[in-house]
Amino acid sequence: MTSAYGPYGHDPGGDVHETVGAYALGVLDDAEASAFEAHLAVCERCAQQLEEFAGMEPMLAALADLPAGGGTPDIGAALAARPGPRLAESLVGEVARTRARRRRRGLYLVAAVVAVLVGGPLTVMAATGGDDGRHPTTLADPHPTSPAEDAFFHHMDEKIEATDATTKVTATIGMEKKAWGTHTVLELKNVKGPLKCSLIAVGKDGERETVTTWAVPRWGYGLTDSTHESARYPLYVHGGAAFDRSQIDRFEVETLDGKRLVEVDA
Repeated sequence: MTSAYGPYGHDPGGDVHETVGAYALGVLDDAEASAFEAHLAVCERCAQQLEEFAGMEPMLAALADLPAGGGTPDIGAALAARPGPRLAESLVGEVARTRARRRRRGLYLVAAVVAVLVGGPLTVMAATGGDDGRHPTTLADPHPTSPAEDAFFHHMDEKIEATDATTKVTATIGMEKKAWGTHTVLELKNVKGPLKCSLIAVGKDGERETVTTWAVPRWGYGLTDSTHESARYPLYVHGGAAFDRSQIDRFEVETLDGKRLVEVDA
């Protein structure tokens, strides 16, 4: 993959800021992701765009459930899938032949991203009549806010909250029972960056599971008196644990280098 891309995983003649979308979708390899993270730490523009892209993964997961029809590939699966190394090398060698298909797939992604940015309804056009698109089926999934925020306020069965006396960071965790474990949405306030953080679920037997990870831009989240407009709003981020709700003892929000920001008893 790196043979056809610059150090940030994009065309060498392109704009490094455009890489934020690929980073948010997790399609960069380790070296490219590390290089872009170094850029992200000093680029307010990219950090803000990354924040606005929060929730893309749940939407892609929802798209993956869309039915395929009329011989058309499953659009949701195509969006959510990550190509393996061998396929990536093949794509590099066949750019001309696959350009049209990649452009169509890009349009679907742009539609989803725009819906997140404007906070309006998400409408996905799924072509079920063949590549000519003459018989589209419109599927609407309204999200008046980001998907994580919407789930936090409308779908969480239980919420628990705590504020750390030292760091002053406040975390509220919404939980929803699932057959596979526990679906969570974290609301985080009064935290300043730049930081890389994780939410850890700790079982009653001491077992630890990483629920989700994220980056905090230098202007932070949930700082009501901040002069930076984006910093005034809390962070909302999806996650999931294999633990059944009854098995969870507490949640810990910590930086990736091990600093505890807040602990929430379950």
